[in-house]
Formats: sequence, C-alpha cells, structure tokens
Amino acid sequence: MNAEYKQKKNRVIQPNCFYRTALAVLFCSLLISSCASTKNVVYLKDAKDSEVSILDKLEPVIQRNDLLSITVTSPNATASQLFNTTASVSTQVVGYTSTQASGYLVDQDGYIDIPMLGRVKAAGFTKKELKEKITNVLIDNKLLMQPVVSVRYLNFKVTVLGEVARPMVINVPDEKINILEALGFAGDMTVYAKRDNVVLIREDGGKRITKRLDLNSNGVLQSPYYYLKTNDIIYVEPNKAKVNASGNAKTWLPAILSALSLTVVMVDHITRN
Repeated sequence: MNAEYKQKKNRVIQPNCFYRTALAVLFCSLLISSCASTKNVVYLKDAKDSEVSILDKLEPVIQRNDLLSITVTSPNATASQLFNTTASVSTQVVGYTSTQASGYLVDQDGYIDIPMLGRVKAAGFTKKELKEKITNVLIDNKLLMQPVVSVRYLNFKVTVLGEVARPMVINVPDEKINILEALGFAGDMTVYAKRDNVVLIREDGGKRITKRLDLNSNGVLQSPYYYLKTNDIIYVEPNKAKVNASGNAKTWLPAILSALSLTVVMVDHITRN
C-alpha cells in the first residue's frame, strides 16, 4: 500500500516540478530578450545645466528643382502685379496626392522665368542674394519705385526613414527644423534604434554629404548639422538587438517554445495514464 502511494505521489510531484522548471525557463528567456541598457536609449545623456550659444543657421543655396515663392510689392500696386503672375506647378511626394502649387520652379539650368524680367539665374544663390538681385534689377531698369521682394521655399521638406515609429516626409512651412524636431514628427526612434549613429544625407553644392550624428551626446546641439536643410534625409539604423531579433533569434525562438509546449503536453499525457 505504501509503495503504491509513493509511486502515485512521485507521478504528481514530477510533472509539477517539470511545469515549474518549464515556466522558469520560459520566464528567463523572455526576461533576457526584453533586457536593454537604458544608457543606449537616452538622448543627450551627458547634458548638464548650461547655456549653449546657438549657431547661426547657415542659409541653404537654391538648387535645381526647388520651387520658390517670389512676391514683389511697391507703392504702385498695379505696376507690382505685373511681376506676381506665376504658373501652377504640379508637385508630388511618393505616397501623397499630387498637388498644384503656384511658384517658380528652378529648371535644370538653374534659372527661373519671371514676368517682365525674363530668365533669372537662381541656383547657387541664397534667398537673400536672389532677393537683392531681383530688387537691383527692378531699380536699375526703373521698373518699380521702392520695390520690396520676398523669396520663400515652397518645397522645403525633410525625410525620416529607418527605426522610427512613422517613417515620413515632413513639409516645413517655416523653413526651420532641427533633427530632434524631425524625429519627433516621425514618432521618435524605437528602442531598437542606434541613437549614437544616426545618418544624415544632404545634397549641397552639387555634392552628396553623409554625416553620422551621436544623439546620445550633448555635442550634437553645437553641430552644424543640428539644423536641417531642405531635402535632407535622416536614416536611423537598427541596433544589434533588432538585427538578431529579425535573424536567428526570430527563427529559433518560436521553434523552442513550440517544442517546450509539446513536451509539456506529452509529459502530462504520460502521467495521467
């Protein structure tokens, strides 16, 4: 009688021990996979209370395919109107509906066509320089008295890709945005992002510039790349944890858990018989 009782007791204890072991293994696996060092996901981790001189934002030069808004005013409103007739230009961003914008499109040769003034070189100039150039032409040719010229971008945009919540193209109407604001618009970087190695791609002066920025460091606030320029691309790379999760770990973990579940079912079936 005692021997039969001990045998039944062992059958009960063994599966219970197995269940506890299996749960412990599963818990440890999940704990290890979810662990991450917080120092790698904190922005500006070395920042202290301080005052940093804001760098003057370098004004970008106008490039081919830029879309410009140019308005001319003067005390003679009727005469000024002759210089403000622009054609509608179709603009389209991938994933967005095509829209019609009224402005001056810089052609492949770097020129724009302004009524009464003809072809005017725009590429290679800043907005301020183009404004002064048009103003001087109006005054020198006695076309307007006391003209006031305004030049703005109509297609100032930056693109954010990679390990962010919402990869997107950001239109910037006020022509001023920094890298942290751009990441904020994109829903911030995920926990799998390389915050110390964010890639900035910029086309400037006929050159394509690639710059890697460390957003864990306070030094980014003083970087000349802190403020973005039109057509900048920000690419956030995934860290090793994301790569592993998408590779071998992602392949083997479901198999291991399935095998563990099957073993539990088999042991339970054996002990019940």
